Amino acid sequence: MKMNKSHRRGFTLVELLVVIVIIAALAGLSAPMVLRQRKAADRTQAINNAKQVGMYLIEFDQEFGSFPDNNTAQDVKDSTGSSLDFSGNKSNDYFRQLIAYGADNEDIFYTKTPYTRKPDKNLEPGKALSQGEVGFGYVMLDATTGQNSTGNSNRPVLATPLLDAQTNWTFDMGPYGGKAVILRLDNSVEAPIIRETDNNVTVGGGKTLQKNGKGTVWGSVQPVIKGPDAGGVGSGTTTTTTDSADDLEL
Repeated sequence: MKMNKSHRRGFTLVELLVVIVIIAALAGLSAPMVLRQRKAADRTQAINNAKQVGMYLIEFDQEFGSFPDNNTAQDVKDSTGSSLDFSGNKSNDYFRQLIAYGADNEDIFYTKTPYTRKPDKNLEPGKALSQGEVGFGYVMLDATTGQNSTGNSNRPVLATPLLDAQTNWTFDMGPYGGKAVILRLDNSVEAPIIRETDNNVTVGGGKTLQKNGKGTVWGSVQPVIKGPDAGGVGSGTTTTTTDSADDLEL
């Protein structure tokens, strides 16, 4: 009796190519969605961290009379005995005063940007909030004076992601899907759209965050923003110019 042999037919080259094309097409369709979800998650993390930093700023203000600045640095050292370095002109340097006061978690100062890396959680002198561990820019009344809780509640206090960690009030379109994250003085956080034409963020009446003059949250104050220490990317402090008197209110 003659036995029939059973043969299993494998995929042909054409069939394999068709499968590969289908997989590639599906991956291409899902990639933008995954990217948007990731950016939204990073933005949410920045919002949550901003709120936590805001709480420490409020407690710090109640203790020292203002948010961290050049004048509070010595008071913090005297009060806490901390040996952390508060000198410098970066947001990292000012935020170390919060670390000394009790904010014992580097993670809350982190936001995902091209100029940041995950904090190493080392709070020792010379290591706490080192280069790349801070994502927020820090808004002050001038080059040396911090804000306090009695100011206009709509004034920005923290901002991210700054474009190349610069201090000219421009924002990076990439990290959070074209949006910035802004902490206000009342500890509210918003995620406004970054303007494509100049990478600025606008508030009510088309004003930018730093705009001052009559009818703005700043009045005659010329705010400065201290950029994070990104290891050589971005430096200095940029001030604003006073706007005309007929500006509309925010």
